Amino acid sequence: MERLVVWLEEVGIEDVPIVGGKNASLGEMMKALSPKGINIPEGFVVTANAYRYFIKYNNLQEKIKETLKGLNVNDVDDLHRRGEKVRELIRSGSFPDDLKELIVKYYKELSKKFDTEAVDVAVRSSATAEDLPNASFAGQQETYLNVRGVDNLLNSIKKCFASLFTDRAISYRESFGFDHFKVALAVGVQKMVRSDLASSGVGFSLDTESGFKDVVLVTGSYGLGEMVVRGAVTPDEWLVFKPTLKEGYKAIIEKKLGDKKQKMVYGETEKEPVKIVPVPLSDRERFCLTDDEVLTLSRWICEIEDYYSEKNGRWTPMDVEWAKDGELNKLYIVQARPETVHSRKDYSKIVVYRITEPPEMRKKKVLVTGIAVGKKIAEGKVKILMSVEEADRFEKGDILVTDMTDPDWEPIMKKAAAIVTNRGGRTCHAAIVARELGVPAVVGTENATEVLKEGQQVTVSCAEGAVGYVYDGHVDYEVKEVDLRELPKPKTPIMFNVATPENAFDLSFLPNDGVGLAREEFIINNYIGIHPNALIKIDEIREKDGKLFEEIERRTKGYKDKKQFYVDKLAFGIARIAAAFYPKPVIVRFSDFKSNEYANLLGGKYFEPKEENPMLGWRGAARYYSPEFKEAFGLECLAIKKVREEIGLKNVTVMVPFCRTPEEGEKVLKVMEEYGLKKGEDGLQVYVMCEIPSNVILFKEFSEFFDGFSIGSNDLTQLTLGVDRDSALVSHIYDERNEAVKWMVGRAIEEGKKYKRKVGICGQAPSDHPDFAQFLVEKGIDTISINPDSILDVIRAVYEIEKKLGRG
Repeated sequence: MERLVVWLEEVGIEDVPIVGGKNASLGEMMKALSPKGINIPEGFVVTANAYRYFIKYNNLQEKIKETLKGLNVNDVDDLHRRGEKVRELIRSGSFPDDLKELIVKYYKELSKKFDTEAVDVAVRSSATAEDLPNASFAGQQETYLNVRGVDNLLNSIKKCFASLFTDRAISYRESFGFDHFKVALAVGVQKMVRSDLASSGVGFSLDTESGFKDVVLVTGSYGLGEMVVRGAVTPDEWLVFKPTLKEGYKAIIEKKLGDKKQKMVYGETEKEPVKIVPVPLSDRERFCLTDDEVLTLSRWICEIEDYYSEKNGRWTPMDVEWAKDGELNKLYIVQARPETVHSRKDYSKIVVYRITEPPEMRKKKVLVTGIAVGKKIAEGKVKILMSVEEADRFEKGDILVTDMTDPDWEPIMKKAAAIVTNRGGRTCHAAIVARELGVPAVVGTENATEVLKEGQQVTVSCAEGAVGYVYDGHVDYEVKEVDLRELPKPKTPIMFNVATPENAFDLSFLPNDGVGLAREEFIINNYIGIHPNALIKIDEIREKDGKLFEEIERRTKGYKDKKQFYVDKLAFGIARIAAAFYPKPVIVRFSDFKSNEYANLLGGKYFEPKEENPMLGWRGAARYYSPEFKEAFGLECLAIKKVREEIGLKNVTVMVPFCRTPEEGEKVLKVMEEYGLKKGEDGLQVYVMCEIPSNVILFKEFSEFFDGFSIGSNDLTQLTLGVDRDSALVSHIYDERNEAVKWMVGRAIEEGKKYKRKVGICGQAPSDHPDFAQFLVEKGIDTISINPDSILDVIRAVYEIEKKLGRG
């Protein structure tokens, strides 16, 4: 193609060297995808040929070479001075008459299509080079918005040409020995979408944090799109699940309201074509797109991804810019390019930590020991906090040292490199959260807050077995990658215990057979943080506690119906986990907060009793049918209903915790049915936790109401041995491998086979003790659900025993 100016619809991917990747992609989509209903603004391209013609006509090549001769790119002042001189040379150049006539001709024809003499356009630059594929990433190519009129257009095109010589681009090419004149620049001129009157943003056909490929991420804010692209505002965010979206479901699995404090709109003068203005509070507190618009954009992004993947013969995730025209009330795709960072990650390997320093050397450095949680090693500075009120002192990467934690500590724990506590066992709050966050923790040290010193550099190791160590200073260790493709594949399904939705996409890359336990309480605590009855009885809260009411209003902004806030947030948390492992089964356990934990939620103090022993009190099934909590439980049922029926994630099974008697189970099923969750309907299965001796003893009676059982070894050990699992005083007695506990577990598995009910395990035992996992396989367990950080040890242990038993 030798032409100087071409219409967008005339170009395709094969024209990248002449029109640039952005323009080639837009042209390709106009030809292939516009007929399918994807809207793309019309426009034309001033090609790389035109750029070279402009440089030659103005005799700029020699002038630029002379200006850059002897440049020292390490001298920032020299680089800037010469760069600015080069850019001014280009901006001062004149267009050849024939090129100028062509640009004006195309601009007038574009204007005529919209019944105006001078249409508003966006002018975007794109570097091109056949021999220099990374050139387009080297410089900061410019974009000019709301450009109107011939003179302004020509000036903007020259400024785009000049942007090929930003300081950064010059430095990049000089450093790598690339010829500045083997790179050229094309300029796209597109009809402006009046998103200044509506909204705009960016979409990706994968999750940009994890690389998870089955979601579309859409972000958006009010006004022109530059604010989102630059990161100048916190936009609204949506995650949409591709598989069920393509089946016709409303597949939004997450929504986050951004602050959207500012927006870019049209300016009033030619000197100020755009300006930044504040967004009214009423607009900030609502989403900038409707759910239907998000779903439309997501379908378009999927179609774009599918088209390029088929064309390239490989999966090609896409980075897309969109805009909504406020005059036409119409959505447009304004740019699309391949995503090149996260899509290249290798998820076939995981990391293993191992201490390499000799035992006699590291023994001298031991400061405190406790129970190891996880398998990792971390280094950092000690930060001793005795209260969550000290959170402002804690920085990301510090080692959190405290007495013990509860749900209020989770925001701090998320920033910690490691966690060390005086109190707690392997199933305490700190241990559970540390596992979910993937950070090492040493719990139950008894004296960490006394022995460790503020600011002290330490190494926390959980890579040496059941005992966790805190060492003074640095200890040598190595980190190795394990190729998951080389792991054996056991016959026994290995599932995960997952609580934190944020980790679900990452965990999905590990070998697994689904989720054996997804805990609602973590979602309620992290996503909602408000007691359900405070939302149900919001009018009472308004009357009795104005300050609390204001805080709830702040946290639920965008929701008039406070109960719907609870349903949506819980549903989104569950959906993210269910989507990560789809179509594998995901067993979601209804809430199992104890009364003291529920009391910690916002407004909880008004609705929770004070119990002497909450661990054995009003928890689990007993809550669900009680008049004081039934409606709150109903919100959980509605959340599950939304996940299964609206989002389409039918892989979700629900599970009832701490169900003391078969009669309780029957009552719970009746309440579920009242709220639209009927066992057996649309494939819904209902499991029960097997964590109380009565669940084992009355297995037959429980099996009349439930489809399956999941052994909770933590509570079953506690209640079989009569040991408070949170008490350090009797922790030496707490042992899942005690013969009494193993008898209970073995009996449950036998009863399951007898009464044709699936029996799995989701307790801590197989994660901590690979030999216990082997015992379960010997007994014929149906599934083993473990903490993800134990996957390597458990897979190998299970495979070994299966081989020994002749099942491998």
